[in-house]
Amino acid sequence: MIQSISAAAIVTPSGWASAWAAMRGSEGGEPEGTPVYELRVYHAAPGKLGELLARFRDHTDKIFARHGMKSVAYWTPTDEPQKSEMLIYILAHPSREAATANWKAFQEDAEWKSVRDKSEVNGKLAEKVDATFMELTDFSKKLG
Repeated sequence: MIQSISAAAIVTPSGWASAWAAMRGSEGGEPEGTPVYELRVYHAAPGKLGELLARFRDHTDKIFARHGMKSVAYWTPTDEPQKSEMLIYILAHPSREAATANWKAFQEDAEWKSVRDKSEVNGKLAEKVDATFMELTDFSKKLG
């Protein structure tokens, strides 16, 4: 089960470093607030994981980027039954406040609404979404 997977175990240090560098931007300045990472687990509707992955691959990731949501990485489990029904990913945000604003803008995005509606014409692609916000511990290597 996903409860047994540690976020630290599935994210490499270089992945965290890449996300932090992307959040800092070209000027290299520190973002306002405390950076947060968002672990999201999508439980796909039966038989819909392929369609969910296609939506992320073809549309969602690009729309995330437009709204300041930095994708760290996407995973699918290697073992059944999760292999056929689960998408796991991590987003990086400059702060919790930025995450809230990013999600609001994303959910109001006309392109996203169109993509979502078209992809779900034959039913929802996800039955459940779990989200957990995380910040680095004081003993983690600093990013950047």
